[in-house]
Amino acid sequence: MASAPSKLYADDVSLLMVLLDTNPLFWSTSSLPFSNFLSHVLSFLNSILLLNQLNQVAVIATGYNSCDYIFDSSVSTSRGLENGRMPALCSNLLQKLEEFVVRDEQLCKEGSENGLASSLLSGSLSMALCYIQKIFRSGPLHPQPRILCLQGSSDGPEQYVAIMNAIFSAQRSMVPIDSCYLGSNNSAFLQQASYITGGVYLKPQQPDGLFQYLSTVFATDLHSRTFLQLPKSVGVDFRASCFCHKKTIDMGYICSVCLSIFCKHHKKCSTCGSVFGQAQSDNDSAPNLKRKFSYS
Repeated sequence: MASAPSKLYADDVSLLMVLLDTNPLFWSTSSLPFSNFLSHVLSFLNSILLLNQLNQVAVIATGYNSCDYIFDSSVSTSRGLENGRMPALCSNLLQKLEEFVVRDEQLCKEGSENGLASSLLSGSLSMALCYIQKIFRSGPLHPQPRILCLQGSSDGPEQYVAIMNAIFSAQRSMVPIDSCYLGSNNSAFLQQASYITGGVYLKPQQPDGLFQYLSTVFATDLHSRTFLQLPKSVGVDFRASCFCHKKTIDMGYICSVCLSIFCKHHKKCSTCGSVFGQAQSDNDSAPNLKRKFSYS
């Protein structure tokens, strides 16, 4: 999947946007310590930059209160090797990450203490797409962009609309969204993102071997993927979240004007103001209802 074949350096040059989940509410309960997770990620990012000198990496930290850019290899002053590692990547990224985590924890968010708060995935996806559009407009040559979500927090139903808008924007720009989910359950948002944009969704069975998963599945460029058998999405959860209570639903009501989703019938759409007709269940008579349920 290429965004603009006439504007590429080569078919194997990549721009990798990494969305790094830093939600402390998740990592405090995860079997994989955050320090070990960072060690795997840094090794993976080093390998991406070493595969091709024209490869670019940008990292966006995704907190539960905010998100921000913490590393950009295109503006790094040092790309040389020092003791077998890239000092600019390790030192600059870790310093910016520490500053971001401290700043994110200082922000107040209602309800973050109750249960496992979700990270601002919608915000980091939007920032990644804005960065990619900036690269598209920077000149006649650019690498092939793709997004990698390293997520562990559970889905936030209140972000459904924003995330779906970002997914469709990525699809229109032909930017695949890869997902490596480390949570206990699967992420419906990331499953849909990878399926719609042609990316890869993976839930590692052994988090301790994260670097092996990253290097064998997500390190390959888009051109090389056509020759590999990568994991395919099986059983994608396409359920949506209602606009009224922000809950995941199996069945609901959809506004025919703006396509807003509601879990219950409303007289008026809260999004566009369209007036709805009477609910179908209200038109059924009591005998019909009894007859309908008698066969169930």
